[in-house]
Amino acid sequence: MFAFVPFRIRSSALSLAFAALLAGCAGPTSERVDPAEPIDGAAALMLSQSPSAVGEAPAGWRPWIIRSDKTRTRYQLARASVGGHERPVLHAVAESAASGMWVPVNLPAAQAPYVRWSWRTDAMIDRADSSRPETEDAPARLVLAFDGDWRKLPLRDQMLADTARMLLGREMPYATLIYTWDSAKPVGASLANAHTSRIRLKVVESGPERTGRWLDYERNYVQDYIELFGEEPGTLIGVGVMTDTDNTRSYAESWYGDIQLLTPSRTALGELPDGPVID
Repeated sequence: MFAFVPFRIRSSALSLAFAALLAGCAGPTSERVDPAEPIDGAAALMLSQSPSAVGEAPAGWRPWIIRSDKTRTRYQLARASVGGHERPVLHAVAESAASGMWVPVNLPAAQAPYVRWSWRTDAMIDRADSSRPETEDAPARLVLAFDGDWRKLPLRDQMLADTARMLLGREMPYATLIYTWDSAKPVGASLANAHTSRIRLKVVESGPERTGRWLDYERNYVQDYIELFGEEPGTLIGVGVMTDTDNTRSYAESWYGDIQLLTPSRTALGELPDGPVID
Protein backbone atom coordinates (compact mmCIF):
# COMPACT_ATOMS: atom_id res chain seq x y z
CA MET A 1 0.00 0.00 0.00
CA PHE A 2 1.32 3.42 -0.91
CA ALA A 3 0.15 6.90 -0.11
CA PHE A 4 -0.74 9.62 -2.58
CA VAL A 5 2.15 11.97 -3.39
CA PRO A 6 1.06 15.32 -4.94
CA PHE A 7 3.75 15.33 -7.61
CA ARG A 8 6.52 13.06 -8.84
CA ILE A 9 9.76 12.98 -6.87
CA ARG A 10 12.67 12.51 -9.25
CA SER A 11 14.74 10.17 -7.09
CA SER A 12 13.17 6.71 -7.34
CA ALA A 13 14.73 5.54 -4.06
CA LEU A 14 13.53 8.59 -2.18
CA SER A 15 10.12 8.35 -3.82
CA LEU A 16 9.72 4.73 -2.77
CA ALA A 17 10.82 5.36 0.80
CA PHE A 18 8.69 8.47 1.10
CA ALA A 19 5.62 6.66 -0.20
CA ALA A 20 6.19 3.87 2.31
CA LEU A 21 6.53 6.37 5.13
CA LEU A 22 3.23 7.96 4.18
CA ALA A 23 1.54 4.60 3.78
CA GLY A 24 2.41 3.61 7.31
CA CYS A 25 1.97 6.93 9.03
CA ALA A 26 0.01 9.57 7.13
CA GLY A 27 -3.31 8.98 8.85
CA PRO A 28 -2.44 9.17 12.54
CA THR A 29 -1.03 12.67 12.14
CA SER A 30 -2.99 14.08 9.23
CA GLU A 31 -3.84 16.85 11.65
CA ARG A 32 -1.00 17.31 14.07
CA VAL A 33 -2.02 17.50 17.72
CA ASP A 34 -0.89 20.80 19.21
CA PRO A 35 0.41 20.19 22.77
CA ALA A 36 -1.21 23.47 23.76
CA GLU A 37 -4.60 22.07 22.73
CA PRO A 38 -4.80 18.54 24.17
CA ILE A 39 -7.37 16.15 22.77
CA ASP A 40 -8.98 13.60 25.06
CA GLY A 41 -8.74 10.53 22.88
CA ALA A 42 -9.03 8.06 25.76
CA ALA A 43 -12.82 8.32 25.91
CA ALA A 44 -13.26 7.96 22.13
CA LEU A 45 -11.26 4.73 22.16
CA MET A 46 -13.95 3.13 24.35
CA LEU A 47 -16.20 2.00 21.51
CA SER A 48 -18.69 0.39 23.89
CA GLN A 49 -19.46 3.88 25.20
CA SER A 50 -19.73 5.62 21.83
CA PRO A 51 -22.75 7.92 21.44
CA SER A 52 -22.85 7.18 17.70
CA ALA A 53 -25.54 4.96 16.22
CA VAL A 54 -24.99 1.53 14.72
CA GLY A 55 -23.99 1.94 11.07
CA GLU A 56 -22.16 5.22 11.69
CA ALA A 57 -18.50 6.00 12.26
CA PRO A 58 -17.71 6.17 15.99
CA ALA A 59 -17.59 9.65 17.51
CA GLY A 60 -14.08 11.04 17.85
CA TRP A 61 -12.57 8.72 15.23
CA ARG A 62 -11.11 9.97 11.94
CA PRO A 63 -10.51 8.28 8.58
CA TRP A 64 -6.94 7.22 7.88
CA ILE A 65 -6.56 7.48 4.10
CA ILE A 66 -3.61 5.52 2.76
CA ARG A 67 -3.84 6.85 -0.79
CA SER A 68 -6.59 8.79 -2.52
CA ASP A 69 -6.98 6.33 -5.40
CA LYS A 70 -7.16 3.26 -3.15
CA THR A 71 -10.46 1.62 -2.33
CA ARG A 72 -11.19 2.30 1.33
CA THR A 73 -11.90 -0.29 3.97
CA ARG A 74 -15.43 0.21 5.32
CA TYR A 75 -15.67 0.97 9.04
CA GLN A 76 -18.87 1.39 11.02
CA LEU A 77 -20.27 0.71 14.46
CA ALA A 78 -22.03 -2.63 14.86
CA ARG A 79 -23.30 -4.65 17.79
CA ALA A 80 -21.62 -7.88 18.82
CA SER A 81 -21.53 -10.24 21.77
CA VAL A 82 -18.22 -9.65 23.57
CA GLY A 83 -17.56 -11.59 26.75
CA GLY A 84 -21.21 -12.52 26.99
CA HIS A 85 -22.40 -8.91 26.71
CA GLU A 86 -23.76 -7.27 23.56
CA ARG A 87 -22.07 -3.95 22.92
CA PRO A 88 -20.98 -1.58 20.13
CA VAL A 89 -17.80 -2.54 18.26
CA LEU A 90 -16.04 -1.27 15.15
CA HIS A 91 -16.77 -3.49 12.14
CA ALA A 92 -14.20 -3.46 9.31
CA VAL A 93 -14.71 -4.89 5.81
CA ALA A 94 -11.87 -4.74 3.28
CA GLU A 95 -12.38 -5.82 -0.34
CA SER A 96 -9.07 -5.17 -2.12
CA ALA A 97 -8.98 -2.10 0.10
CA ALA A 98 -6.63 -0.19 2.39
CA SER A 99 -7.54 2.46 4.93
CA GLY A 100 -7.87 2.78 8.68
CA MET A 101 -9.53 4.71 11.46
CA TRP A 102 -7.69 6.59 14.20
CA VAL A 103 -8.08 8.81 17.25
CA PRO A 104 -5.71 11.70 18.03
CA VAL A 105 -4.27 11.81 21.55
CA ASN A 106 -1.57 13.84 23.29
CA LEU A 107 -0.13 11.69 26.04
CA PRO A 108 3.41 11.23 27.40
CA ALA A 109 3.90 7.49 26.98
CA ALA A 110 5.30 6.97 30.49
CA GLN A 111 2.03 8.25 31.94
CA ALA A 112 0.05 5.32 30.55
CA PRO A 113 2.52 2.71 29.28
CA TYR A 114 0.00 -0.11 28.73
CA VAL A 115 -2.56 -0.63 25.99
CA ARG A 116 -5.42 -3.11 26.25
CA TRP A 117 -7.69 -4.05 23.35
CA SER A 118 -9.77 -6.80 21.78
CA TRP A 119 -10.47 -7.89 18.23
CA ARG A 120 -11.92 -10.70 16.17
CA THR A 121 -11.45 -11.91 12.61
CA ASP A 122 -13.14 -14.91 11.01
CA ALA A 123 -10.54 -15.86 8.39
CA MET A 124 -6.94 -15.20 7.42
CA ILE A 125 -5.81 -13.51 4.20
CA ASP A 126 -4.34 -15.92 1.66
CA ARG A 127 -0.77 -15.03 0.63
CA ALA A 128 -0.50 -12.17 3.16
CA ASP A 129 3.00 -11.74 4.64
CA SER A 130 3.85 -8.71 6.77
CA SER A 131 7.56 -9.05 5.98
CA ARG A 132 7.10 -8.57 2.22
CA PRO A 133 6.03 -5.16 0.87
CA GLU A 134 4.09 -6.68 -2.03
CA THR A 135 1.90 -8.79 0.32
CA GLU A 136 1.90 -6.82 3.58
CA ASP A 137 -1.84 -7.09 4.26
CA ALA A 138 -3.38 -8.07 7.60
CA PRO A 139 -6.91 -8.74 8.87
CA ALA A 140 -6.33 -6.78 12.08
CA ARG A 141 -3.81 -4.21 13.26
CA LEU A 142 -3.53 -1.81 16.18
CA VAL A 143 -1.39 1.24 15.34
CA LEU A 144 0.31 3.64 17.77
CA ALA A 145 2.03 6.79 16.47
CA PHE A 146 4.61 8.80 18.43
CA ASP A 147 6.25 12.20 18.33
CA GLY A 148 10.00 12.65 18.75
CA ASP A 149 13.12 14.56 17.75
CA TRP A 150 13.86 13.94 14.05
CA ARG A 151 17.22 15.68 14.42
CA LYS A 152 18.58 12.59 16.19
CA LEU A 153 17.93 10.40 13.17
CA PRO A 154 20.09 9.69 10.09
CA LEU A 155 20.01 12.29 7.33
CA ARG A 156 17.90 10.06 5.07
CA ASP A 157 15.08 9.92 7.65
CA GLN A 158 15.32 13.67 8.23
CA MET A 159 14.98 14.23 4.48
CA LEU A 160 11.81 12.13 4.42
CA ALA A 161 10.33 14.17 7.26
CA ASP A 162 11.26 17.47 5.55
CA THR A 163 9.81 16.27 2.24
CA ALA A 164 6.54 15.26 3.89
CA ARG A 165 6.33 18.63 5.61
CA MET A 166 6.99 20.47 2.35
CA LEU A 167 4.65 18.46 0.13
CA LEU A 168 1.76 17.88 2.51
CA GLY A 169 2.08 20.75 4.96
CA ARG A 170 1.96 18.48 7.98
CA GLU A 171 4.20 16.42 10.21
CA MET A 172 4.80 12.69 9.97
CA PRO A 173 5.04 10.58 13.13
CA TYR A 174 8.53 10.21 14.49
CA ALA A 175 7.85 6.49 14.96
CA THR A 176 4.97 4.07 14.44
CA LEU A 177 4.47 0.84 16.39
CA ILE A 178 2.02 -1.68 14.92
CA TYR A 179 0.60 -4.74 16.65
CA THR A 180 -0.48 -7.16 13.94
CA TRP A 181 -2.21 -10.48 13.28
CA ASP A 182 0.12 -12.23 10.84
CA SER A 183 -0.67 -15.25 8.70
CA ALA A 184 2.53 -17.16 9.45
CA LYS A 185 5.07 -15.22 11.54
CA PRO A 186 5.18 -16.50 15.14
CA VAL A 187 3.75 -14.56 18.06
CA GLY A 188 6.44 -12.30 19.46
CA ALA A 189 8.21 -11.79 16.12
CA SER A 190 9.41 -8.27 15.41
CA LEU A 191 9.34 -6.95 11.85
CA ALA A 192 10.74 -3.84 10.24
CA ASN A 193 9.00 -2.04 7.41
CA ALA A 194 10.73 -2.80 4.12
CA HIS A 195 11.26 0.88 3.25
CA THR A 196 11.65 2.87 6.46
CA SER A 197 13.03 2.12 9.91
CA ARG A 198 10.44 4.44 11.45
CA ILE A 199 7.71 1.77 11.23
CA ARG A 200 8.09 -1.41 13.27
CA LEU A 201 5.67 -4.31 13.80
CA LYS A 202 5.14 -6.75 16.64
CA VAL A 203 3.20 -9.96 15.93
CA VAL A 204 0.63 -10.62 18.69
CA GLU A 205 -1.45 -13.24 16.87
CA SER A 206 -0.47 -15.78 14.21
CA GLY A 207 -2.32 -18.08 11.86
CA PRO A 208 -5.94 -19.24 11.74
CA GLU A 209 -6.13 -21.24 14.97
CA ARG A 210 -7.99 -18.56 16.95
CA THR A 211 -10.14 -17.04 14.21
CA GLY A 212 -13.86 -16.72 14.82
CA ARG A 213 -13.66 -15.58 18.44
CA TRP A 214 -12.95 -12.46 20.45
CA LEU A 215 -9.36 -12.20 21.67
CA ASP A 216 -8.03 -9.89 24.38
CA TYR A 217 -4.55 -8.37 24.61
CA GLU A 218 -2.57 -6.18 26.95
CA ARG A 219 0.90 -4.89 26.06
CA ASN A 220 3.43 -2.66 27.72
CA TYR A 221 3.92 -0.60 24.58
CA VAL A 222 6.74 1.42 26.18
CA GLN A 223 8.80 -1.76 26.59
CA ASP A 224 7.91 -2.89 23.06
CA TYR A 225 8.91 0.52 21.70
CA ILE A 226 12.28 0.36 23.47
CA GLU A 227 12.86 -3.14 22.07
CA LEU A 228 11.99 -2.12 18.52
CA PHE A 229 13.45 1.41 18.33
CA GLY A 230 16.23 1.27 20.93
CA GLU A 231 15.10 4.33 22.89
CA GLU A 232 12.35 5.60 25.17
CA PRO A 233 9.17 6.74 23.40
CA GLY A 234 8.07 10.35 23.47
CA THR A 235 4.49 11.55 23.22
CA LEU A 236 1.79 9.18 21.99
CA ILE A 237 -0.04 11.24 19.35
CA GLY A 238 -2.42 8.77 17.74
CA VAL A 239 -4.06 5.35 18.18
CA GLY A 240 -5.75 3.59 15.28
CA VAL A 241 -6.79 0.33 13.67
CA MET A 242 -6.43 -1.00 10.16
CA THR A 243 -7.75 -3.95 8.17
CA ASP A 244 -6.32 -4.02 4.63
CA THR A 245 -6.25 -6.34 1.63
CA ASP A 246 -5.09 -4.11 -1.22
CA ASN A 247 -1.83 -5.89 -2.01
CA THR A 248 -3.29 -9.40 -2.11
CA ARG A 249 -6.52 -8.18 -3.78
CA SER A 250 -8.55 -10.22 -1.32
CA TYR A 251 -11.27 -9.95 1.34
CA ALA A 252 -11.11 -9.58 5.12
CA GLU A 253 -13.68 -8.87 7.79
CA SER A 254 -12.78 -8.00 11.38
CA TRP A 255 -14.23 -6.42 14.50
CA TYR A 256 -12.49 -4.19 17.05
CA GLY A 257 -13.59 -3.71 20.65
CA ASP A 258 -12.59 -1.17 23.29
CA ILE A 259 -9.04 0.17 23.35
CA GLN A 260 -7.78 1.35 26.74
CA LEU A 261 -4.66 3.26 27.69
CA LEU A 262 -3.58 2.14 31.16
CA THR A 263 -1.47 3.73 33.88
CA PRO A 264 1.37 1.79 35.56
CA SER A 265 -1.16 0.53 38.11
CA ARG A 266 -3.34 -0.77 35.20
CA THR A 267 -5.97 1.92 35.83
CA ALA A 268 -7.73 2.93 32.63
CA LEU A 269 -7.35 6.62 31.86
CA GLY A 270 -11.02 7.10 31.19
CA GLU A 271 -11.93 5.59 34.55
CA LEU A 272 -9.76 7.80 36.78
CA PRO A 273 -11.78 9.80 39.35
CA ASP A 274 -10.42 13.10 38.09
CA GLY A 275 -10.72 12.23 34.42
CA PRO A 276 -8.07 11.31 31.86
CA VAL A 277 -4.48 12.20 32.67
CA ILE A 278 -3.80 13.97 29.38
CA ASP A 279 -2.10 17.33 29.49
